[in-house]
Amino acid sequence: MEKKSAFAAAAILMSLASAAAVPALDTLIAHRGESHDAPENTLPAYKTAVERGFGFECDIYLSKDGRVFTFHDDNLKRTTGGANTNSCHAVAWDELQNVDVGNWGKWKNSRFKGTRPALLEEVLALARDGRRIYVEVKPGPGIVPAIKDVFAAQSNATPANTLFISFNQESCKALKEAMPEYKVYWLTTSTRKTGSGEKIPITADYIIDKCRELGVDGVDAHFDRGIVTAEFVKSVRDAGFEFHVWTVDDLSDTITAFSRGVQTVTTNCAQKQLDAWQTALRMMRK
Repeated sequence: MEKKSAFAAAAILMSLASAAAVPALDTLIAHRGESHDAPENTLPAYKTAVERGFGFECDIYLSKDGRVFTFHDDNLKRTTGGANTNSCHAVAWDELQNVDVGNWGKWKNSRFKGTRPALLEEVLALARDGRRIYVEVKPGPGIVPAIKDVFAAQSNATPANTLFISFNQESCKALKEAMPEYKVYWLTTSTRKTGSGEKIPITADYIIDKCRELGVDGVDAHFDRGIVTAEFVKSVRDAGFEFHVWTVDDLSDTITAFSRGVQTVTTNCAQKQLDAWQTALRMMRK
């Protein structure tokens, strides 16, 4: 966050007195770990988030031989730099543990070279009270029994520090049915398609109805300033559902989102957001 961003943020804070406080660490969720400072969806990224005091989000798939591992795309191409193009579900763990996901893009030839995907049990070992792990379930509900087995074999991750998110509505329902003690948030964009294929903005009523239909605890929505208003958030929360947003890397958007009542903001640069927020507050108070 550059100095001019801090000035802009300070101006926003001055007009949003209710937002003029540094957010708690657990309200900024590190997207795919601290992915600004380490390769996404890897143990170094997750550990960096934990060391800095943040909660984090990870994405999971089920391997060909039934291991639950962290990866975002449905194939291995992008974050292996094209070295492996197989689909996530078509690869066994013996192959996955030899896949390098720390040597692509800006991470090329960095200290992260040789980093492999993480198993879910390795991620859950990082669970700590006072911060939350958002486990994004990418596939359909067929992965849920394997997730339940992983959780049953460990003790660090609990309903107090770990939850599930998913775009897949059937997975949301299956997770809540199989592991009712854990919170589940339905992931959504800020628009939806009508029967005719037209894209229209989501509404609070639409979110409330969908949460009730799926039996989930809340929504994790894409933050669009023009759609996710304070009234929108209040309506959803007044109906008994939590409201969280993703993925916000602009400080003024983060401040606005919190001022409108959202409970957490997922970001690719949690530490930079927090540092810039603190800088803006200091400037405002001078």
